[in-house]
Amino acid sequence: MGLIEFAKNVGRKLGLGDDDDKQQKPAPGAATPQAAPNPQQVRELHDRRKAAALVKLVDSMGFKVQELGVRVDDDKVTLTGQAPSQADREKIVLLVGNTEGIGSVDDNMTVAKQEPEGKYYEVKKGDTLSKIAKEHYGDANKYPVIFEANKPMLKDPDEIYPGQRLRIPAQSAVHA
Repeated sequence: MGLIEFAKNVGRKLGLGDDDDKQQKPAPGAATPQAAPNPQQVRELHDRRKAAALVKLVDSMGFKVQELGVRVDDDKVTLTGQAPSQADREKIVLLVGNTEGIGSVDDNMTVAKQEPEGKYYEVKKGDTLSKIAKEHYGDANKYPVIFEANKPMLKDPDEIYPGQRLRIPAQSAVHA
């Protein structure tokens, strides 16, 4: 699907903190301290920690991706592997992208089962799932379709926020 942009400063927190990136002072009488890492090494360490946390997040939501690969380069994440379905692929992209500090996701995943691609929609101030359903399907009462398409990331249809991206299933996948 390619590169998808996200609002970098909103979303789920990974809970990594930056304390581990700061140099600790050696204990008195300790062996000669190692050379301090340079800024590039610190960033690479932080990116690896973020990638590991994103893999854990995908796993914790119950997604099963064959050979899941997550590479982080500052605020860009590259995803590889094979998702079982197009819906799971799109949900994984959204799960990763709707994480604080992530500005874009380069989706290089494949799918085992081909399905019509959905769309991504960025929530604006004042949006509700009903309003979004009316805009995309012509019927506000189809908001449960959007809610279901974004589980398990969404727990409540009223808990969406500006800047969040949602998955809008293809019109052909929506039954009357």
